[in-house]
Amino acid sequence: MKKEELRKIYKQKRQDLSTKEIIEFQKNIYHEIYDLDISEIINIHIFLTLEKFKEIDTTPIIDYFRNQQKKIVVSKSDFTNNTLTHFYLEENTELELNKFGIPEPKNAGSVLETEIDLVFVPLLISDELGYRVGYGKGFYDRFLSNCRIDCKKIGLNFFKPIAKIDDVNAFDIALDLVVYPKK
Repeated sequence: MKKEELRKIYKQKRQDLSTKEIIEFQKNIYHEIYDLDISEIINIHIFLTLEKFKEIDTTPIIDYFRNQQKKIVVSKSDFTNNTLTHFYLEENTELELNKFGIPEPKNAGSVLETEIDLVFVPLLISDELGYRVGYGKGFYDRFLSNCRIDCKKIGLNFFKPIAKIDDVNAFDIALDLVVYPKK
């Protein structure tokens, strides 16, 4: 299937998940993340949850990595050119919702893409080759193309990867791993 069709299907599948299913799936995902070897990792980029889209709650992940003395990085979106700028998320960082309802840091120090060691990537569905379908604006592909080659890219999803996305292109960046509920 092509991205546009997959986007429509998996947005609906996510909306159809019950609160109980989401809680169970998240527990499973969190345990997989907590088992990752992050000993060499310092700066971890993670997306802040968009509740209206029933995204995975990343707060427990952020808390876990903070307890491991890792630095958390989050982004601000620029919808004029579909790019992200990155900032440290400290305990005292204020967040505000942008006009699209996306939480963003207000008073934070900036971070270069080349300083990031690990990126947790939001997605609707991925395939077995690590390619993903997001919301269709290309923010993360632009961002990931500017990261170091050794930067780890991990997708977080409620659904198991499908066999293949039919219309992957040269701008798509493959993930190193997709974490999803195995049970």
